[in-house]
Amino acid sequence: MSWLKKYESRLTTAEQAVQAIESGNRIFLTGNCSVPQKLLSALVDRAPKLQDIEIVQVLTVGPAPHADPAMEGHLRINTLFISPNVRQAVHEGRADLTPVFLSEVPLLFKEGHLPLDVVLTQVSPPDEHGFCSLGIEAGLVKTPA
Repeated sequence: MSWLKKYESRLTTAEQAVQAIESGNRIFLTGNCSVPQKLLSALVDRAPKLQDIEIVQVLTVGPAPHADPAMEGHLRINTLFISPNVRQAVHEGRADLTPVFLSEVPLLFKEGHLPLDVVLTQVSPPDEHGFCSLGIEAGLVKTPA
């Protein structure tokens, strides 16, 4: 099977993709400007059917619907850096902070300190050779992915 046919066979919607997430999973959510907003939105929509999902994230920008008080019991953030959009959730005890040096974030996953079940990230469409880019978060997402 050519890479293109394999790629096309794996294309799915955000709503279909988050169906693979199960209660109790630990998810890594890429951050900064690479937050996969469509996947995050689909996960938040599905959250009432799930329990005890831990979302490990770095600094996120933009909306944080997963930090809403209505997500309590369904989605819980474990942030490695506090951003304004999750600060209140951490302050209220609805989210956790795991302080770490940025350079050591990949080691949390590589050495098994935070084993992951799912990674939510953005990936570019493949080029003519089938190669994709992880974009501006490549330094952090390569190890967990």
